[in-house]
Amino acid sequence: MRRDRFGGLDVRIVGGTDGQGGGNGPIVILVHGFGAPGDDLVPLADVLDVPAGTRWMFPEAHLSLNMGFGDSRAWWIIDMSRIQADRAAGRIRDLSMEIPMGLALARERLLAFFKELPCHLPIDYKKTVIGGFSQGAILTCDAALHTDYPIAGLVQLSGNLLAQPEWGPLMPKRKGLPVFQSHGTQDDILSYVGAERLRESLNKSGLAVEWHSFRGGHEIPESVLRALSVFLRTVLAKS
Repeated sequence: MRRDRFGGLDVRIVGGTDGQGGGNGPIVILVHGFGAPGDDLVPLADVLDVPAGTRWMFPEAHLSLNMGFGDSRAWWIIDMSRIQADRAAGRIRDLSMEIPMGLALARERLLAFFKELPCHLPIDYKKTVIGGFSQGAILTCDAALHTDYPIAGLVQLSGNLLAQPEWGPLMPKRKGLPVFQSHGTQDDILSYVGAERLRESLNKSGLAVEWHSFRGGHEIPESVLRALSVFLRTVLAKS
């Protein structure tokens, strides 16, 4: 693994021909969630079964949190007290109409990262999959809708529908884009209902959503990893 900095973001790079992103193979970019360290998703590169030579990139969020353990990062600040209050009251959190303060800046940072990538290594966006977990899933969905890079696929692990007033009009331009989406029925961080709403909105706009529901919480179980391996091999083989 090597570390670098593109577009103002630190990134960890693994895979390729040399274990450090060498070669010109396909690329998978995965973005971590709120409160996680920058290397949170790096182990997925070792467990997902993808085409030989695939390169992996894991951008690190620009915000550092003081949560009392490790190097916790965030793409934008979340009101944790609200989550706890909703959970205690048994309320389903509907985020679909919310546009968080900080989302636009996070998008700007991630798009700057994408723009600068070709200056540092060979990349064909038609052979590139982007996605993430939780807040990282939401951010990559937002970024995919706000740009026209011809990506091979979008991965949404435990994400939710957000910013519908902005996202809704943008979704049809991504018609036909393969999307892998998974969510736990017992997720108490980002609601299952919110994930279903995202799936429905994407489907209605013509994106090709592969939906994986599982009995569990805010996590990535083995069953999802197996299905995601198949998805990645399929979309990268077509690209």
